[in-house]
Amino acid sequence: MAKRKAGTKTTNRKTSKRRNKLGKAPGTITYMGHRENLSSEVAILEFNSEFSTLHKPGNIEQIVAHKDSPTTSWVNIVGLNDENFIEKVGHYFGLNSLVLEDIVNTQQRPKIDEYDAYIFGVFKMLYVNDADQLVGEHVAIVLLDNCVLMFQEIEEDVFDGVRDRVVNKYGRIRSKGPDYLFFALLDAIIDNYFVVLEYLNHKIELLEEQVYSNPNPEVAHDIQDLKKEVLKVRRWIFPVKELIGRLIDSENQLISKDTKMFLRDAQDHCIEINESLQIYREISMSLMEMYMSNMSNKMNEVMKVLTIMASIFIPLTFIAGIYGMNFDHMPELHWEYGYFMVWGVMIVLFIGMLIYFKRKNWL
Repeated sequence: MAKRKAGTKTTNRKTSKRRNKLGKAPGTITYMGHRENLSSEVAILEFNSEFSTLHKPGNIEQIVAHKDSPTTSWVNIVGLNDENFIEKVGHYFGLNSLVLEDIVNTQQRPKIDEYDAYIFGVFKMLYVNDADQLVGEHVAIVLLDNCVLMFQEIEEDVFDGVRDRVVNKYGRIRSKGPDYLFFALLDAIIDNYFVVLEYLNHKIELLEEQVYSNPNPEVAHDIQDLKKEVLKVRRWIFPVKELIGRLIDSENQLISKDTKMFLRDAQDHCIEINESLQIYREISMSLMEMYMSNMSNKMNEVMKVLTIMASIFIPLTFIAGIYGMNFDHMPELHWEYGYFMVWGVMIVLFIGMLIYFKRKNWL
């Protein structure tokens, strides 16, 4: 019950956020998330084939200096509730107001928009936290000529592998341009979708065991929660395949042919993920049918036992009813051994019916 109350509060907050946005002009920067007490922090990872350096700028000018830097820069901005700061960053980097609106709109579905000077993408970063709960975070990435801007709500993310490759010069990332960095970040998000699939698959296997071994109302609630979770994950992941296809077919000069080859591999992963999600969706829906069927079978077993018991006692009750009548002139009523004879007949009937039901496999 506590989880449902928490979910209701979250829904109410979302509704309140949407109401705050009603009536405002398109392009108005309105933060739609719920992490409102976090100040925006910036970390810049600058690198080329020879070196890499990580530093935190002290002002907006130091951030904007990387727009025209000869090296590749990964500008990571954590915290989206500071609308004025986001607006300043967007202004200095020449981002459209509609792009800035989508950056702070944490309820925005995945999308890709191409502009003359940059490519903008919104994705859902999914991971399983230490409490074994599925977390979905809003991530916005902007690919510029020699810079990648990334906006996220909280510091926790799935990009440690990318940072490690840049810092320790693993693979080809240091020798490639910002378009490959853009791909690497997107690829890290997609790779973590496989972890989410394993998480969902594990939950499905546990629920299948519970449905067969111990179907109860709590299991039904868990199945319903699983269905909602699968549908939510599918809504976040399903569009990514099409978005990557648009990048592959794009003629934008910001994406090289070499990077498009890697994007095709990411698209293949998305196809595999979407197929698995479709299977999980069907399984989650069939789990409820299995639960109802098992509950019905369980009830039928109970009814069968009760019916057999009633069938055994019906003839015994009939005999007891006859000899319980108060007529004076009843045969065997005053017989010396009548009581024991009635008991004997009833016991023989009881045992005989048990043997009959057993042979019929009704017991």
